[in-house]
Amino acid sequence: MTNVIGLKELRENTEQYISHVKKGRSFLVVRRSKPIFRVSPVDEWGDEGTWETVVDFTKINKRGVPINDVIASLKRLHAQDR
Repeated sequence: MTNVIGLKELRENTEQYISHVKKGRSFLVVRRSKPIFRVSPVDEWGDEGTWETVVDFTKINKRGVPINDVIASLKRLHAQDR
C-alpha cells in the first residue's frame, strides 16, 4: 500500500520517512495535489531481500577472513581446475 504525503511533509520529516521506507513502506509524494514522485525501498539485487548463505566465514574465524586470503584461495582453486 502506498501512502500519499506532501513534499513539505517529506522535507520536514525526512529521517522519519527514511525509517519507514527501510521497513518496506512506500510513499507517493505530491505537490499542490499533483503526484511528483514515489519513494520506495530499493531492491538492489532483484531478489526482494531473500539472501542465501553460501559460506559463513565467521565459522572459520570469529572475526571473519581477510578478503585477500579469500581471493588467493579462489585463484588456487581456479588454477587447479585447469
